[in-house]
Amino acid sequence: MELFHLSAECYPVAKVGGLADVVGALPKYQNQAGHAAKVVVPGYDNKFTNENQFDHVHHGRLRLGQFVFDYDVLREKTNKLGFELYLIAIPQLFDRPNVYSYEDDTERFLAFQIAFLNWLIETNQRPDLIHCHDHHAGLVPFMVSHCYNYEPLRNVPTVLTIHNGQYQGWFGFDKIDYLPDFDRWRTGFLEWNGIVNPLASAIKCAWKVTTVSPSYLNEISESANGLETLLRFERPKSVGILNGIDTQVWDPKTDPMLEHHYNVKNFKAGKTKNKKFLCEQFNLDPNKPLFTFIGRLVGEKGADLLPQMCSVALNANPGEINILILGSGDPGVEAALQGLQHFYHGYYNAYIGYNEKLAHLCYAGADFLLMPSRVEPCGLNQMYALRYGTIPIVRRTGGLRDTVRDIGDGGFGICHDQTSVFDVNHSVTRAIDLFHDQKRFDEARQTAMHIDHSWERAAQQYIQLYESIIY
Repeated sequence: MELFHLSAECYPVAKVGGLADVVGALPKYQNQAGHAAKVVVPGYDNKFTNENQFDHVHHGRLRLGQFVFDYDVLREKTNKLGFELYLIAIPQLFDRPNVYSYEDDTERFLAFQIAFLNWLIETNQRPDLIHCHDHHAGLVPFMVSHCYNYEPLRNVPTVLTIHNGQYQGWFGFDKIDYLPDFDRWRTGFLEWNGIVNPLASAIKCAWKVTTVSPSYLNEISESANGLETLLRFERPKSVGILNGIDTQVWDPKTDPMLEHHYNVKNFKAGKTKNKKFLCEQFNLDPNKPLFTFIGRLVGEKGADLLPQMCSVALNANPGEINILILGSGDPGVEAALQGLQHFYHGYYNAYIGYNEKLAHLCYAGADFLLMPSRVEPCGLNQMYALRYGTIPIVRRTGGLRDTVRDIGDGGFGICHDQTSVFDVNHSVTRAIDLFHDQKRFDEARQTAMHIDHSWERAAQQYIQLYESIIY
């Protein structure tokens, strides 16, 4: 079957979070299974766009109310990502380096969706299915079903995947004229709580709704930033499919970003060498257990607890542990984490920013990964950690609940139930004990590396979902 994935992010084209990793991997594995999965993202003015070559496949014009924009559709020449990649270039809206956080994000992503559908219509394409990822593509199911311009696509099935239900793309009815003409009696499909809500619209209009883990599907029925009632109503057409990871990219045997490669048979030596290199870069002691946090420094990730948590852990275990933080986000959290460097020199360090190579090194060199998340729809970091033989320390929520079983229950990770300094530090104490029980520690790491979280399984589940509505 021929299908399009429509998304604001796709690794390595443009990445802010886990959405990019999913969209950069799932289509590749669907193609390997014999289908024609293609990806469409905006044409950002970024490193990937500037360093790769594209064929120009279409030029068109779109209208947002009284505003008119030219757009171009570009196709990456080599298919080196494992799928056909298309960029929709709208210079006035996307000729910028960042993915989000502009005042005209509503206009940007609405224009992106309209341009995509216009391109299909103007080139007489009729794919078997359109897969929309998060609210940035959330108005496509409505427009396909109800906008007059897209009548030829009326019966094309649409699937929505909710990667994070907290972000919904709200905008006021003063901008409803941005949408192509439709029967205004259908406005209720756009509205939720008195405003236009693209995520709510997609939940209403998509043929199927998926979340990125089974537990997250249960959780958002109770806590979804105002969409709980709608999600419970639409539960019959919803399913939770646990994300996978790209085991070709995330493989300690071949990862080009590592200093030393290793596998499940020689992981102790390989991880020790990577840890030593990492500790040398950040003035840490490679003989002590190394805890790391990798990700956005935001409340959802529990990052606001990190400064106090690190202080408590380092004071309670003076000179006995290392902590390395990699991330960016809340300026106050960033400053607090940087400030700790002056007090715990030689046992603590922080890198504020995004660094893909360093992230890979942390997964390979660290002993434990901290994930005290308040919200974690699926989580990929814990799967990367397991793949690299690093023990995840997680709060039981969303996909973390589905992927990490506590070592006390015969598992391979360390789990706690609350996002609190006390709970995290209790888990840190358990981790220190595990580190010093070498036999048990090695067994847990070896078990972790054997776990299969590859995309083959998840890709097949999505294909089965597609086939249930196409045939």
